[in-house]
Amino acid sequence: MTTGTTGSTDTSDTGAGPELKPYLRLLTATQFAFNTGFYAVLPYLATHLGDGLGMAGWLVGLVLGLRTFSQQGLFVVGGALTDRYGPRPVVLTGCVLRIAGFCWLAQAGTTVGVIGAVLLIGFAAALFSPAVESETARAAVTHERETGTPRAQVLAVFSAAGQAGAFLGPLVGSLLLLLGGDFRTACLAGALVFVGVLAGHARLMPRRPRRARPAGKRTLLPREVFANRPFLTLCLAYSSYLVSYNQLYLALPAEVERATGSQSALGALFALSSLLVVVAQLPLTRWSARRIAPRTALVAGLAVVAAGFTAVPLAPDGPAGLLPAATLVVLLTLGQMLLAPAARGLVPDLVDEDRLGLAT
Repeated sequence: MTTGTTGSTDTSDTGAGPELKPYLRLLTATQFAFNTGFYAVLPYLATHLGDGLGMAGWLVGLVLGLRTFSQQGLFVVGGALTDRYGPRPVVLTGCVLRIAGFCWLAQAGTTVGVIGAVLLIGFAAALFSPAVESETARAAVTHERETGTPRAQVLAVFSAAGQAGAFLGPLVGSLLLLLGGDFRTACLAGALVFVGVLAGHARLMPRRPRRARPAGKRTLLPREVFANRPFLTLCLAYSSYLVSYNQLYLALPAEVERATGSQSALGALFALSSLLVVVAQLPLTRWSARRIAPRTALVAGLAVVAAGFTAVPLAPDGPAGLLPAATLVVLLTLGQMLLAPAARGLVPDLVDEDRLGLAT
């Protein structure tokens, strides 16, 4: 894998990111729009279910868990379908389903209706995200070959765009609520964002011939992917990072409440994480692409993530207890910025191109 820049388009010594071709700009803008539309709605879902619809706490947790499972738990299905049918039909189907899911959620007033809507929204992402991410990885490799710009830099732009959307989305949702809208308005606004995403991909995403299924390979989940030891090692390393990073949403709220007596500081800590990615992702990835190999960046990122947890046992009570929590957030985010582009950039080197959807 190339780790340096050799082409005339290298921007590593400037403040700008790599110059992307129109298709890569579309994929990056898609990630931004996807997260903006999603996070304009998601932060207010639990409040809507509990206060607006009067659901019990356990039922709210069940609904949120089902949404997560229908998305994260079914990524393998979306990836396998992408490898089989190509990214275009999978992305377009995911967009249509997400538009339908948001419109359904805006109108849902019963438990069954809400569960059906969130399952549809989650499954739409399980189709959409693996297709877009595998296509971005494929396009980043092509861009690297043509320009000499390391693929990690392109994937860093993609990551930063997603974080910018995650940061902007709740602000958009809050603005809609402040302007007199309600949860239904936020859902319809999210659906409108995906109408734009659908239109962009329907117009610009290339059609690819449907892959012929080789004799003896009749399943969507090929054994050669799961027998690939280097790839499985990468999956194990990345999974350990995901378990750690998800403590921002699981353990950090409990720690902030223990230290300060409330969770009011959580919003600022989450905003700090997103802003760090938006501001520092590209410079950090440019530096790592020039100085260290992707595998080294992966190991270093995991070490930084691990270091973040050493500050938590030192947390005192009171407002000063936020300093170790902030240290955890900063180090988890810096570790993510080091390892995520490197890990995504390694995937095309470890699996066949026609299995990128499943592997991503």
